[in-house]
Amino acid sequence: MLKLDAYKLKWIAIIGMFLNHMVITWWELFPHALRFPLYAAGGLTFPIMAYFVVEGYKHTRSLPKYMLRLFIVGLIAMPFHILAIGVPFAGGNPMMYPWLNIMFSIVLSLVVLALYDKIKFRAIFWILYVIVVVPVSFIFFEWYFVGITMVLLFHIIKNERARRIVPPVFSAVMFFVLALMMDLMPVPESMYDYLITNPDLGPVMMTFSIGSLAAAFLLAGYTGERGKRMKWLFYAFYPLHLAVLAAVALALGIIDLSVFGL
Repeated sequence: MLKLDAYKLKWIAIIGMFLNHMVITWWELFPHALRFPLYAAGGLTFPIMAYFVVEGYKHTRSLPKYMLRLFIVGLIAMPFHILAIGVPFAGGNPMMYPWLNIMFSIVLSLVVLALYDKIKFRAIFWILYVIVVVPVSFIFFEWYFVGITMVLLFHIIKNERARRIVPPVFSAVMFFVLALMMDLMPVPESMYDYLITNPDLGPVMMTFSIGSLAAAFLLAGYTGERGKRMKWLFYAFYPLHLAVLAAVALALGIIDLSVFGL
């Protein structure tokens, strides 16, 4: 069994995120065989971060300040996120990539946790969750409702062993189903040419499930120790790595600023 502290787990999550975003941004540069493992690496990132988001929620001195920091980082990262992820994924049309970046997903997750703890009549909470949070997160947020639900599961499951395994497994199952749906459902006209020239996108998305299952294995080896502090590293790394990926893609001509009228 692996023995990993929080510092090591967060670094694994950061590396997985970078590899995933790299292959999305520079998709055309990678052979088909490499796209699969690089994309899969991103599947382990949010399950690990979601676990520590819940830990942060439990121990933060000020939830509003915690959420504000994440919101500001999300705003800073948004233009780079659109260029690095949105433009390549949507075939050059960022308007076809409406999802807000992962920082906003985390902020929404924290709102959900606060509501769960404050609304004592659980039926009201679950009704609001199903009719409001699920559709909104599916349309506008990265990791869709899967990420938000994972955070909630990390919060409400009390058995520590189950708590580390069930949410990532849930993620693995849901992304496998979503990838199947992507292959079976009609393709939006605006993305038709992009998907025709990238026929392995659906199968590649299924590998996200492999990454999520790997996250369950890694979290099972968490020792509960914090290790070295890295409070500001992730906040700085997130917009910075997107800016670097976008800058290289611009330099190589993979993307351009014409999508913004420049």
